[in-house]
Formats: sequence, C-alpha cells, structure tokens
Amino acid sequence: MAWFDEAVFYHIYPLGLLGCPHENSYGEPVHRLTDLAGWVEYIADMGFTGIYIGPLFESEGHGYETTDYKKLDSRLGTNEDLKAFVADCHKRGIRVILDGVFNHTGRNFFAFRDIREHRESSRYLGWYSGVNLGGNNSFNDGFSYDNWGGYDLLVRLNQKNPEVQDYIADVIRFWVSEFDIDGLRLDAADVLDFDFMQMLARVGSEVKPDFYLMGEVIHGEYIRWERDAHLHAVTNYHLHKALYSGHNDHNYFEIAHTVKRLYDMGGGDPLGLRLYNFSDNHDVERIVSRLSNRAHFRPLHILLYTLPGVPSMYYGSEFGIEGKKGGGDDWPIRPALSLKDCLADDDKRPFRELIKALCHIRTSHPCLSYGSYEQLLLTNRQYAFIRRSAEGLAVVAVNNDDSPAQVNINVPAGRYKALIDGITVDASGGNLSYTLPPSGGDIFVPEDDGGSREVDIVPPSEIKPVQPAPAVQQTQEPAPKVQQSQESAPAQKTPEQKPGPATDGQSDIQKNAREIKKEPSQSEKTPEPVPVPSSKSYEEMSVEELQSAILQKMAKNGPVTDDMKRSVYDNVWHDSLLNWVKSFN
Repeated sequence: MAWFDEAVFYHIYPLGLLGCPHENSYGEPVHRLTDLAGWVEYIADMGFTGIYIGPLFESEGHGYETTDYKKLDSRLGTNEDLKAFVADCHKRGIRVILDGVFNHTGRNFFAFRDIREHRESSRYLGWYSGVNLGGNNSFNDGFSYDNWGGYDLLVRLNQKNPEVQDYIADVIRFWVSEFDIDGLRLDAADVLDFDFMQMLARVGSEVKPDFYLMGEVIHGEYIRWERDAHLHAVTNYHLHKALYSGHNDHNYFEIAHTVKRLYDMGGGDPLGLRLYNFSDNHDVERIVSRLSNRAHFRPLHILLYTLPGVPSMYYGSEFGIEGKKGGGDDWPIRPALSLKDCLADDDKRPFRELIKALCHIRTSHPCLSYGSYEQLLLTNRQYAFIRRSAEGLAVVAVNNDDSPAQVNINVPAGRYKALIDGITVDASGGNLSYTLPPSGGDIFVPEDDGGSREVDIVPPSEIKPVQPAPAVQQTQEPAPKVQQSQESAPAQKTPEQKPGPATDGQSDIQKNAREIKKEPSQSEKTPEPVPVPSSKSYEEMSVEELQSAILQKMAKNGPVTDDMKRSVYDNVWHDSLLNWVKSFN
C-alpha cells in the first residue's frame, strides 16, 4: 500500500486552464502558473489529495512537442514558479505528478536541431528512431524519421539508445531534486519500449521510494504494463467508455462486465491491477457533453469514486462544463476558466457539491481504496456492489432510470447510513431495501462503521439533484420500479428481449430489462478482418493484419462485441497495435 493507492486526483492541463497562447513565442516568461494558488486552495478544500498537471515544459504549441525538458514553458513562468507551486501543494497535503513526455520531442529540441544542421556529422543521429538521410518529411528537411501518430512535429526518440536513456533518467532526477515531484504520468505508454519503461521504474524507485509511475494506455491487456513494464497503474480507458455509454444506453451490464473483466485480470485483488479512473480528460470530450441525460452525472460519478481504481477529476468537469472537439481541435476541451466565476454560478453548484462529497467519502472510507469487489445486483438500469476490507465495508447502489427504483439487496445484517441522502436504513434482516431516486444512487456504510475516518463531508441536504439537459429528447418510456432485485442477471450478457408489452407473467425486473437493440449505422459497422499470415512476425505485419491478430486473441478470451471490434479498428497506429497484440497471455 502506498499514498497513490488511496489518492483522489485533480487533473490540470495548465496551458488551457491559464489561457496561454496556443503557440509559443519563446519570449520573456509570463508568470501565469502563480495564478494556480487559488486553485490549489480550492482543490484541497474539495478533498483532492493529488494533482496531475501537465504538460509543463518548454514546447512549441500544445505542450507535447517538448523543446526543453529542464525549463518551465515560458508561457507559464519560470522554474521558480513551478517549485513554489509544488511546495504549496505539499503544504496542503497534496501530491503532484507531472506529464513525462518521453516517446518523442519537438523539432526544436537540441538533439534534433543538431541533426537538421549537421546531418551525417551530427552526434545525435542515434537519438531518434528511423532516421533516413536519403528520405524526406513534411517539413522538407531532406531526411525522414519515425514520428508519433503520423505527425512529423513529434519526433520519436530511440528509446533503446543508452545515451537517450541516460538523458531521460537525468531529467527525472532533475525534476525530483529541483521541484520535489511525486510521480509521473507517462505519455503514450502504449507505444513506449518496455525495457525503457523498466529503466524509468528503476530511476523512480531510486529518487523516491513511493515515486508513482502511471502510464497512458488506451488499448490492450492492461496487466502487462504493470507486470512487464513495472508501472504502478494505467489509465482506464475501458471503464471511461463504459461509464458514458452504459448510462446513455441504459445498460449497466456494459459497466459491470468491464469492471469484472479488469478485476479478474488483477487476480481478484483490488491492488492486483491498479487503475487510474476518469470520466473525461484533456484528450476526450467533457463528460456532460457525452451524456444524453446530464442527470446521469450523479450515478456515473458515484461509480467513478467507488469502483476499484483511483478516481481523477479533469479541471472544470466538477462544475459540469461542456466541451466538444471541433474539426480535430482539442482546445475546446481545454478552456481557460475563472475559478471565481465558476464558484459564483449557481447552475454549477450541484455538480461541484456532489464531487466534493464524493471526494471526502472516498478518503474517509479506506474500503473504497483497498476493499474487495463483489457484485450484488445487476439489471440494465440498477447496479449494486460491495467493497469490503479489514477497515470496513461500503455498499454502492445506482439507478440510471428516469423513475425511482425500489431495490432489495442482500447485505451483511445491520443498520446502514446512506452517506449522500443522509438517512439510516434498517437492514437487520440482511436485506437493504431502499428507493433510489431517478438518475441517482447512494453509498451505504454500517451505522457503527469503525473504518470511517473523521472528515467533514458536505451536508447531504446541500447536494442538489442534477437536472436533465432540456434539449435531450427521451426515446423510451420511463422504466417501471424494480420491486424485487436479488435475482440479478449475469454480467456477461445483456438481455436481448425484443421491446413490446409485458405479459402478465413477467416480473418487474424482466420488464425493466427490455432494451431496444439498435442496428449500427453504416459508419459504425466494422470491416471484415483480413487473414493473419503465419509466416510473419508481429513486427512485420501490417496494421490490418495486427488488427485481425488482436481480434483472434480476444476471441480466445470470450465473445467479441461490436464495441470491442470498433475499438480495434479505431486504432490505426502500428506501434500501439504491436504492444496490444503482445499484451495477451
């Protein structure tokens, strides 16, 4: 167990939050980072215990085309500003992790500039991957090189080069000695070399015994990055997708199945596979913009803060702000915000109060960090589970229906407190009977819970319900209440009954489980897989062949859904697919 096992993270994209110019003029430093002082005070009051902030270092534009790893981006200020920021966080009990962008650099990084200037005479030719002096690139340099994502602006480092490894190791040591950071989020970890990540893990344990390494992994069998790369955690994109689509489709089976698969991947141990959970971040659309019904913000975030893994909140989303990508532009989901204006907006208050309550509930009940996970109830519209540890237990129940739902859940006998609604429920007979509000949920702990830590929690009476978006048109009639709910359907299979009038003999659960099965549009349909050649190594395969190989491996582990197929075909990056196919046992 370490500090990061019970952390609650707040994620800041500083170039956006602080309203920096989108292009770096490399002029005199502008001390915008000092404006985060008020945010740090607010973040601490909300109950967050960790901040993930980045990218921070000198770059050309969005921050991931680094030009100097040892200098704070001049649009944000100076190294002294960053040192003061981390010190302020530590004073308030908040740990700080930064973006480690080590897969690639910008074109103005000193080593790449040297290649452009001296070509075959440059001592840094071996620092980058795939340099070919007989080729060319989109900048017409007269040579080609490997990049990230098809963007020549992002020049891929040769991570197997000992000089590159030594340089990056020195960068990490510098960040710890100069700024006293507590860990890193490794950008593009799904394409990083595994030996390189093992080196980063060795350096991390050298600089601080509890130095946190979390990898950005979108696709693949997550356990491999923790087992073979020695990272502490990975970003949980599987759950991210399930959270919003499971609510939009009134399909808690998708969420429960995702949770069970990841929990089993970790050997049924809550720390067997450490996960960094989120509802949105700087690369995906804001969660309120993703939801068909913004009232689902409440049950979705109850799940985020209680399922296995550490929760993270992307700046501003606790105010329920919207944000969609536009024409490939990520800046709309990375806006400048005024904390004063956000706090003064009454429409944003219900979102913020819910997140504040959930932060304090999470940190005051260790079982939500360390406890085992067991599913207790599952229908399309209701879902309940228990987290249990030596320190105590918590029962979580959520409802994505537009109507109240009466649930009956088998629990250890006793009296329970509903931490959000603030009432006591008698379950002395081992049955917790409770009416969940529309688009609601709660977290129940024993009334005499000795595992709770004394933390001030937002009074339940002040947590207002989040209203549905007025523009959303409901396509289904509200579901009936669930009167008896111990007989939950299996998590592996969503009911496929065709919609229609319920027969007299149907139970309320069967009525509630009916869902309209939509046919995918032409754009959603996935292509047929190409044959996987037995004569080629994975490294030699094309993108299409790797996609087919991944689908074959998935099929050996169980049914491959259309969503799973689409996630494979959406990934068109060879290096990412290569790591993905190798991640299967």
